Amino acid sequence: MKHFVPYIIMLLLSQWAFSQTVVINEIDCDTPGSDTGEFIELKSATPNFPLDGYVLVLFNGSASGNDSSYFSLDLDGYITDVNGLLLIGSTTVSPVPQLIIGANVIQNGADAVAIYQANDYDFPQGTQATTTNLVDAIVYDTGEAIDTGLLNLLGETTQISEGGNNNTNSIQRNETDGTYYIATPTPRQLNDGSGIVLNGIAVSVANNQYTEGETFTIQFTTETAVTTDLDITFTLDNGTFDSNDFTGNTTVTIPSGQSVVSTNITLVNDILDEGDEELVIDIQDNFSVEYIILNNEIVIRAVDDDYTIAPFGTPLNPTFGIVSSTAPNGYYDSMDGLADTALRDAMQAIVANPTTVRAHTYADVYDILREADQNPENSNQVWLVYTEQGRAKLDVQSGSNNTGTWNREHTFPRSLAGYNSIEADDIGDGRDVFWATKADSLRHGNSDGHGLRASDGPENSSRGNQHYGQYTGPVGTAGSFRGDVARSIFFLAVRYNGLSVENGYPSVQGQIGDLVTLLDWHRNDPPDDFEMNRNNVVYTWQFNRNPFIDHPELVEHLWGNQTGVAWTQPLSTEDNMLSRVQIYPNPAKNYIHIAGIKEEATIEIIALDGRKLFTHTFVGTHQISLELQSGLYVAKITSNGQSLTKKIIIE
Repeated sequence: MKHFVPYIIMLLLSQWAFSQTVVINEIDCDTPGSDTGEFIELKSATPNFPLDGYVLVLFNGSASGNDSSYFSLDLDGYITDVNGLLLIGSTTVSPVPQLIIGANVIQNGADAVAIYQANDYDFPQGTQATTTNLVDAIVYDTGEAIDTGLLNLLGETTQISEGGNNNTNSIQRNETDGTYYIATPTPRQLNDGSGIVLNGIAVSVANNQYTEGETFTIQFTTETAVTTDLDITFTLDNGTFDSNDFTGNTTVTIPSGQSVVSTNITLVNDILDEGDEELVIDIQDNFSVEYIILNNEIVIRAVDDDYTIAPFGTPLNPTFGIVSSTAPNGYYDSMDGLADTALRDAMQAIVANPTTVRAHTYADVYDILREADQNPENSNQVWLVYTEQGRAKLDVQSGSNNTGTWNREHTFPRSLAGYNSIEADDIGDGRDVFWATKADSLRHGNSDGHGLRASDGPENSSRGNQHYGQYTGPVGTAGSFRGDVARSIFFLAVRYNGLSVENGYPSVQGQIGDLVTLLDWHRNDPPDDFEMNRNNVVYTWQFNRNPFIDHPELVEHLWGNQTGVAWTQPLSTEDNMLSRVQIYPNPAKNYIHIAGIKEEATIEIIALDGRKLFTHTFVGTHQISLELQSGLYVAKITSNGQSLTKKIIIE
């Protein structure tokens, strides 16, 4: 009798387990590397079982998660396969799941997965675990402590460990007694190896990138030879890539008795500058029940060879004077003759004017950067700050892996400034949809195009929230970004109340350093055509400009060696006789030529700090010898009562 009662209880539990209509058959909550191959597999007591009326709920067992739901998935419309299985996971899982969810959705643990007879809206995020309408549940971990609270809430007694982080295991249900064990993952297969063996279809391509005009081969392979002709239909359309961009068959047949077929696709080489595109090889799942797709949605880049090259150089090979400011006439007039606080206030009134200036979402910043930071040498790329290189616009970071990608770098780090994203920041709604903003709208600094740059993903992480001076760029950098970054910081310090530039490395929120470093960077890396073009682009979005790019000498008046000195706006209107004046070469070394003036004229060479270095009078085309240190200077030419200024760079 001592052994009979436990035996009866075990038998009853076993019968109850098999009476369940749907159970959690397997879960892989952690995978090595990028951790995107997690999956959950459900099993119905009978094959081809409709899952209408069921919902899958994931619970967070961490202290902050409070044993409550973080994800719910309504199963209405889904049917288990010929073996009674439904695989749930991302497109990185092989075989391809019948129900696709995003990568990295399934958490490591201690957490739980549960099936309920309910709807997804019954479990909004933050709903505490419950046994009400519960069908099956498993509490699991990857080495974390036992979550007794979650176990109790779900009526479970055992927490199953998949193993440590980055393990290669999955948790699988025993077909005989309903217990769980750890083994090598078996997605879309019964755990004991029984059932109908499905024939997997795989797609392969030699490379993941081809240029317009090239032909590439797509090969389809089955794991075993097909017993009847197998027709495979696929599509390539994705976004702007469509049937006009390629030629080739998108339906192929594997003949009976064989296992391989291939087709050639040629990318149309047109003359349109459409930018790089991505096509997606997407097998259409219209096969009979004995087939499964092993991999799908293969992304291939179609490189557009019709990219454009700008007439100006990159920050590494800068040009000057080709791109002109698009500031409207009179844009800076209210600053004329002012100094110190009055000058700063007048500047802020322009760049933070609540009746004019626009603020956009953090998602919009991607579009701003694609335009403002476009690589002058290749319109299909953005130019990366710090690493000083181009990168394909398509390689924007979309997940946790930032290698080989670009993202949005705040020149004034968010943690130092005190601004951050809100939910509405996730919506990119375009140039013409915007928020009203003012000087006190510090939060809008989070998405200010003048304070954000396209950046290499890993380098952005390396920079972190260091002050400038602590951070000077990657090892071996040429420093072509330094003046740009400095002027970005100076702009933000004027644009938003609550931000300032300080000496050293302050620890007070709203402050950034080092002022001495940033002044040095500004003076030794003057605004070039790339920076002026970016200023013009951001202006079309935000309706404000960075004054320190249009008039770099303003930095000296607010922070440098001209504090206390009133700023006078240089005359820059080129009209009448002076409209044809040319100064060349520019950049120059030992001399410049001046052409286009027929009457007597005077040229003044002025340093950025306002000092007049020399004055020279001449008539007609004239060569002037220069003995100047390398850097940016202003040439002011006056003739017959008219004046103009031009920037010249001395190498």
